[in-house]
Amino acid sequence: MTISEYKKFFKAELSELYNDSETAFLSSVFVEKITGFNSFYQRKFSDQELLIDDEQKLSEVLNELKTGKPYQHILGETEFYGMTFFVNENVLIPRPETEELLELAIKKIHHSPLPIEKLRILDIGTGSGIIPLVLKKHFPDAEVSSIDYSEKALEVAKKNADFHQLNINFIHTDFLNFDLKEEFDVIISNPPYIGIDEQNEIEDSVKGFEPMMALFSPTSDALIFYRKIARDAQKYLSDNGLLFLEINQKLGPETLELYKNDFTEAELIKDLSGNDRFIFGRK
Repeated sequence: MTISEYKKFFKAELSELYNDSETAFLSSVFVEKITGFNSFYQRKFSDQELLIDDEQKLSEVLNELKTGKPYQHILGETEFYGMTFFVNENVLIPRPETEELLELAIKKIHHSPLPIEKLRILDIGTGSGIIPLVLKKHFPDAEVSSIDYSEKALEVAKKNADFHQLNINFIHTDFLNFDLKEEFDVIISNPPYIGIDEQNEIEDSVKGFEPMMALFSPTSDALIFYRKIARDAQKYLSDNGLLFLEINQKLGPETLELYKNDFTEAELIKDLSGNDRFIFGRK
């Protein structure tokens, strides 16, 4: 089978799951991953016969995609904020909204009176480590700590930190039952914020392949993490300290209300799709 023939076969086999542009993207990604031919060489050598071993590997990829498994999990990695991150079934696949959260944080930190060379940053619910690692890359002198309840998620986060040669203080603990002991200049979090009553609204491809504990609130209170973060920020966020949160778009005003009384500035910010998505606070 040639590269061109495989791509046509790939498109036909996945036509019920993906549209034409998606299948074109996916076939290109996996042909490059397995053969080493980038998109340019795939076009130039479209009549090149695939090696039997490569054809077998591509067939296995196709079978996995048919189950609804995210292509990032099959690849074992994804691109986020211009960096490559390892991912698997133990961590959430990074979403574009979290890139927006980081853009907001980096901009606000640079325009704040905080001492950039001595920043103390706390990330809550690290998952694959994307948030602390992007911040550490942009603020290399900062002391960055990151909490997660899942040991398996922290294994992925540490692998990513080693890959990027960035030093993060990873803490394995249950944040909801954890007492902070030091002050931070920045607190940032994208915690589980989907309410239990919203489970039916989440696609099976997400529920079937991504960790439930990273998606859904552990109780009937969808704001339980935000309440704890608000209490901790009262005591452990420094003067002029900054808070950045990714939130449930359905609970924007309710989430903002938790931060109005203890911050000189508290703002509900929409994402690029026009949904209530972020809380920004200044102590």
